[in-house]
Amino acid sequence: MLSFFAIIPMIVAVLLFVIPLKKTVRIFAAVSQAALFGFALYVFFLCKDGETITRVGNFGDFLGITLRADTLTSVFLMLTSFVFLVATIYCFSDNYSRLFWFFLFVWQGLLNGVFLSNDVFNVFVLIEVATIVVAALIMFNRDNRSMYDGMVYLMLDIVAMQFFLFGAGYIYKLTGTLDMTLAAQLMAHIDKSSLILPFALIMTPISLKCALIPLFSWLPKAHGTPGAPSAVSAVLSGLHIKCGVYLFIRFQDVFSGIDSSLFFLLVGIITGVVGFILAISQTDIKLILAYSTISQIGMIITGLSIQHSYAHTGALYHAINHAFFKAALFLGAGVLIEAYGARNINQIRGVLRRYPLVGAAIVMAVCGITGAPLFNGSISKYFIMTDTNAFVSAALIFINLGTIITFIKFSTILFGGRKLESEIIVAPVKIPMAKQITVLVLSSLCFVGGIFGEGFIHFLFNITVDVDAAGYLEKTGLFAISAIAGYLIFRFFVDKHPFFKHIRGLDMNFRWMCASIGGFFAAVLLFTRFFAVL
Repeated sequence: MLSFFAIIPMIVAVLLFVIPLKKTVRIFAAVSQAALFGFALYVFFLCKDGETITRVGNFGDFLGITLRADTLTSVFLMLTSFVFLVATIYCFSDNYSRLFWFFLFVWQGLLNGVFLSNDVFNVFVLIEVATIVVAALIMFNRDNRSMYDGMVYLMLDIVAMQFFLFGAGYIYKLTGTLDMTLAAQLMAHIDKSSLILPFALIMTPISLKCALIPLFSWLPKAHGTPGAPSAVSAVLSGLHIKCGVYLFIRFQDVFSGIDSSLFFLLVGIITGVVGFILAISQTDIKLILAYSTISQIGMIITGLSIQHSYAHTGALYHAINHAFFKAALFLGAGVLIEAYGARNINQIRGVLRRYPLVGAAIVMAVCGITGAPLFNGSISKYFIMTDTNAFVSAALIFINLGTIITFIKFSTILFGGRKLESEIIVAPVKIPMAKQITVLVLSSLCFVGGIFGEGFIHFLFNITVDVDAAGYLEKTGLFAISAIAGYLIFRFFVDKHPFFKHIRGLDMNFRWMCASIGGFFAAVLLFTRFFAVL
């Protein structure tokens, strides 16, 4: 049954490629996505009662291809189906070719396969094919910048995934199997010093997929490139990067004898800080959102690395929340780029007045990502910060302050509008209602996910959590102080200091990107060797 998640999107992709009528293609795509979302809901409710396992072929345990879905997997399958459904509806009014729809559904099937596969080598194959598909979508409009960004993304992934392939081979050498469940059981009885090298080999490309420092240079190229359709950027930032987070969780369980929490805690904090500094420096609306994704992933990895169940749950919930508010922001940015004919936020003004639905949606999404009270980000960040030590709490507060400053800058697009920086008055452009509604629906989930946060966490993960009223009120006061401080910092420092203009153009060339992969691998290897073996 689980194989349908990979097979059905592939079949639909082929059918969409051969259907001749464009309107029929769009209708069939939307209906197919709705059906896949319904199927994902069905599997989610099955997995609430226990694991669901499908074995492809007539093989026994740990032989052949095993697809495994537990609660976490089913949540990511449901999230994948929902985000692709929203992206499909968003693209309904666009005149995309059948090739675009083909790639979109193939991409979905590959991501589903990554989430379901219990075989290390199959994960490698699925990620590599997904990378080719994503690169094709990044380069879809075939302009020079997009072609360059897509090729960098593709080649860098090929370099990084060779580490993963060697790690898979090392796991097979140690255990005689590539099945993650059996490998984890066998490695629990192996000398921990033998696990250091395969752990470093596996976690380096996974960290690149998560865009951790210093392996993040590919992300703004892939997510923020001018030629990529906005729906592709939204799926990349809202969903695709969660593939790395998911694998991070899974392989931490496979290598349970290695405690790397301190290393990834520090890396997560540094990633969060560097991400928001680079986001603040940008003026391109999509690059602001792309760099802020790096910062948010840093916060998620930090939460997953804190040795407390509430922090872990908060990080998982923040990964779900991030899919909603970041997809909403990228799709909203796509609407505004189309309406204003510009990507520079200094040339986009008066969104609330010109496009009130899109403006309201952006306000709710900004409240979600900054952790404003009553919105979903406030709940996930509350749990991430529960019972942390003073250093980690201060670091998380600082990262959120950076997020607030970033989106104070971003929110300048909402107001004004009488005259742009270019002195050209822009007449309103008619935006299809379907696009505005999809952005508004995603943003509304940011509010619903805050009001019913405890219930959503219990529903999704079967975990009972309680928000302490006094603690939440304290975090609300902290947010208010951070918001005031953030505005003052933006108004009197960020908006004027030349430092941020200087680092705006910083970029790694491909040679330095490859060197950063080697440097990160060495850092993981050394830390694991001296600090992480239990």
